[in-house]
Amino acid sequence: MTARDVAIEVADLGVRFRRNRRGKRTLKDLFAGAKRRTRPDEFWALRGVSFTVRTGEAIGVVGRNGQGKSTLLKLVAGVMLPDEGSVKVHGGVAPLIEITGGFVGDLTVRENVRLTAGLHGMSRAEVTRRYDGIIDFAELGDFQDTPYKHLSNGMKVRLAFAVVSQLEEPVLLVDEVLAVGDRAFREKCYRRIDELLSEGRTLFFVSHNERDLRRFCTRGLYLDKHRLTLDAPIGEVLDRYNADTDGRVGS
Repeated sequence: MTARDVAIEVADLGVRFRRNRRGKRTLKDLFAGAKRRTRPDEFWALRGVSFTVRTGEAIGVVGRNGQGKSTLLKLVAGVMLPDEGSVKVHGGVAPLIEITGGFVGDLTVRENVRLTAGLHGMSRAEVTRRYDGIIDFAELGDFQDTPYKHLSNGMKVRLAFAVVSQLEEPVLLVDEVLAVGDRAFREKCYRRIDELLSEGRTLFFVSHNERDLRRFCTRGLYLDKHRLTLDAPIGEVLDRYNADTDGRVGS
């Protein structure tokens, strides 16, 4: 496998967080206005995680809440740094994670499209060329001059997905974004992801929805106890996860 064939390389990855436990306050503390005492308590959100993703693969990441799935996505996106090991992404990423972040409430839809697309690396000419397509996809043609803060939550998600899905980066990172929005818009998102996969993009997909995972992904990563427990075809990973949790994934 040559370097050109590799999209993501993760080696011995580890990240830890600090959880503060507040000490008890006495009645004397309350009257004195004393601050609560804190004791740092570190824990590993991920530890010893290693895998390689080939260019054009569609990878689904599964696991119970709190096992490090979204943390792993943020590490791959480069918005978080590891405490151990390394993450290498060959090419840029289009991050569909916390997708409504970065939009400015007092700016209009039109202004936010130009701002956020530019922050994601689109040139001014690219934004101009793709603007109408973004607005049409988001179904916000009548709201282009409306302040972002006046949009409904569903409209905000449609706008964010429309912007990010127009990026030409080779790696697409998706974190539960398809759980939001009405059925018709979800189907539109599905078709857009199918288009991106047909173009040879690499998909790194975190979800609790078994149907979506089976639809898009061929390979799965199962995180349990903050470690990579299984790296196998998506069907095998989902069967193992379902057996471990004695239930079904998602809804």
